[in-house]
Amino acid sequence: MVIQNTKYKKTNNNVTIVLTAIVTLLFLTTCGKNNKQEMTESVKERKLTPQLYADSITTIISDSGIIRYRITATTWYVYDKADTPYWNFPNGLRFERFDTDYNIDAEIQSDKAVYYSSLNLWKLNDNVRAVNLQGEEFITSELYWDQKEEKVYSDSAITIIQKSQEIHGIGFSSNQTFSKYAIKHPTGAFPVKEN
Repeated sequence: MVIQNTKYKKTNNNVTIVLTAIVTLLFLTTCGKNNKQEMTESVKERKLTPQLYADSITTIISDSGIIRYRITATTWYVYDKADTPYWNFPNGLRFERFDTDYNIDAEIQSDKAVYYSSLNLWKLNDNVRAVNLQGEEFITSELYWDQKEEKVYSDSAITIIQKSQEIHGIGFSSNQTFSKYAIKHPTGAFPVKEN
């Protein structure tokens, strides 16, 4: 006669079920962490990787069939998946504006530039040089161009070279054509007319 211990058998089955459940949960949790980590790393990598690269770029912009602007750059990267999408011009760029006879009447260039596409904001760095329609030259190390507000500004040192004098200062704001501007903290000697 065989006597079975049903209490032991039920306990053994329960332990097996519990152990199987724990192992399954640990396995799923581990896989989920790896997948989640891989997805997080993939998203981070996507934000840091340019989605477009171009070199030797020349873009012509026309208005009513008349060529008005030319933009040239040697290198262009587009980071459209970044938290704040931007275009990077690590080797600088040059904007030129043309008159009706296709002569360059105003220009701006820099050694580095970034355009924040969602903000319509340009950040120009290193050897920024602009020439307005009056022939005045603006030289600074950093310049922002807010296209929405149609203004240009900087907190850096700036030099404005006019036909008869040079003006130096720290900080600058202007309309986007550089025709109406103000220097926040002018420095240097200024000629004064006597009455």
